[in-house]
Amino acid sequence: MQKYKEQTFNTPDLEGLSTKQIEIHLKLYAGYVNHVNLIREKIHELEAESSEKHVYAIAELRRRFSFEFNGMRMHEYYFEQWENGPKVPDESSALGQAISEKYGSWEKFIEHFRAVGATRGVGWTVLYYDSIGMTPHTTWVGEHELGVLAGLPVILAMDMWEHAFMVDYTPMEKNKYIDVFFTNLNWSIPEERFNKTQ
Repeated sequence: MQKYKEQTFNTPDLEGLSTKQIEIHLKLYAGYVNHVNLIREKIHELEAESSEKHVYAIAELRRRFSFEFNGMRMHEYYFEQWENGPKVPDESSALGQAISEKYGSWEKFIEHFRAVGATRGVGWTVLYYDSIGMTPHTTWVGEHELGVLAGLPVILAMDMWEHAFMVDYTPMEKNKYIDVFFTNLNWSIPEERFNKTQ
């Protein structure tokens, strides 16, 4: 069985986020990769022994799989967005035009994305693009697998679980972390993701 491998990211020093914060967060990401592989192995073992005998255990592992898999993949989207240092958005790009059309302006999109990010609780703020409806959507995704929009590619992902910022910021300073997220963002990555949907 082919295993998923932990990815590495060319992340520079980030303004407002300490090296310790990033190291801890990357270790948490590595845990998701490990658990994706462990669940797949365990299901395989239980099926080989007796699918009938272990039917309920297998079912629960399958339910858990989406949490671990999406946790792994969402972190890969997240860390990739900071590679090679910050880059300002190109508001005239295809992504910029789609966002301005949907939200009225780039500034209104950022305001909306930040408001979704300030949602009470843990989860993700995600910008998707629906190529069928030809429109972007900003949503709250809780518990990694709850609130995911089926089949839509992720354009921008902001981790709003407290592990993403608790070394450097308290839960009451969530908005400071959101500022830092945007300060360090390499907008060429979301722009490239969007271009692949066209």
